[in-house]
Amino acid sequence: MNKLIDRGYDFFKKEIIFSISLILAIISCFFVKPSISYLNYINWETIILLFVIMVIVEILKNLSVFERLVRKLLTKIRNTRGLVFILVFICFLSSIFITNDVSLIIFVPFSILALKKIDRTDLIILTVSLQTIAANVGCMVLPIGAPHNIVMFTVSDISFQVFFLLLLPYIIVSVAFLVALMLFAPNDKIDLPAMSKIEFDSKNFLKRVFLGVDYYLLLTFIALFILIGNLENIAFFKALFTKLIVGNEVLCGVISSQIISNVPAAILLSGFSTNYEAIIVGINIGGFGTLIASMANLISYKILVREYGEFKIRYLAIFTFLNVVLLVLLTGVYILI
Repeated sequence: MNKLIDRGYDFFKKEIIFSISLILAIISCFFVKPSISYLNYINWETIILLFVIMVIVEILKNLSVFERLVRKLLTKIRNTRGLVFILVFICFLSSIFITNDVSLIIFVPFSILALKKIDRTDLIILTVSLQTIAANVGCMVLPIGAPHNIVMFTVSDISFQVFFLLLLPYIIVSVAFLVALMLFAPNDKIDLPAMSKIEFDSKNFLKRVFLGVDYYLLLTFIALFILIGNLENIAFFKALFTKLIVGNEVLCGVISSQIISNVPAAILLSGFSTNYEAIIVGINIGGFGTLIASMANLISYKILVREYGEFKIRYLAIFTFLNVVLLVLLTGVYILI
C-alpha cells in the first residue's frame, strides 16, 4: 500500500499539471452529469494538430537534425560570449518550429554538456535562464510554436500574419533584452573539444518516435477542455468568469498564467471571451514571470536540477529576477500600445 502511495505521489510530482487538471475535471463532473456531449467540449483540431507536431518533432529529434546543426555552428566559436549567444539563439529559432518545450528538452542538456566540456559551469545558470526566455520568445513568432498558441490558433481562426504582427512588438523588445544581457557574458577564449560522434539507430525508429510523444500533455488538454466545458454549464461560474475576464483579457492572461501556467490560462480565457487577440497577448506576456508561468520554464528547471542540484536556489533567484524584469517591460509595451 505504501509503495502504491509513493508511486502515486511520484507520478503527481512528475505530471503535476496533468494531475491537477484531471482532479479538477473529475470534480466538475459531479456538477454536470457526464454524457456524450462531453465530446463536444474538446477542441479536436487542437489535439490533432498538437499530436502531429509532436510526431514530426520526435522524428527530427531521433534523426538528430538540430543537434547536428548546432555542432556545426559550434565549430566556428572561439569565445564564451559567442558560445552563449549560439546556445541561446538556437533555442529562439528552433522554438518557432518545434515548440518551446521541445526546444529546451533538446538543447538545455546539450548546452550543459558543452559548457561542462570547456570547464565553464559558472555560465550554466545564465545560459539556461536565457535559453528558457529565448524559447518563450521564439514561440511567439508562429502560432505552432507553443501549446498555448496552438489552442488560440485553432479557436480564433486568426491568420499566421495577424498572429505574428500582433506579437511583433513584444518579440522585438524581448530579443533586445536577451542581446543586452548576453553582452554581460564573459568574452574569454575557448577551444571547444570534439564531441562524440552522433550515431543513427534505425532499430525500432518509429516505435521510439511514438513513444516519445507527450501523451500526458494531450490528456491534460482533454481534461482542461472538459473542466472549462463544465464550468460554462454551471450558471454561477459562467457568470463569475465572464464578469472577471471580459474586458480584462490581457490582465487576466498575465495573472492566471503566473498561477496555473499559460496553457490552462489559454483554455480558460478562450472559454469565456471571444476577444482572442487580447487573450493571445496576455498569455504570451504571462509566460514570463514565475517558474510555473510556462511549462517550458519547469522543463529547464528540472533538467538543470537533475544535473546540478546545488544550483537550484541560485538558478531560481536569477531566473525569476530576469523573467520579472522582462514581464514588467512587456507589460509596459502593452500599456504604451
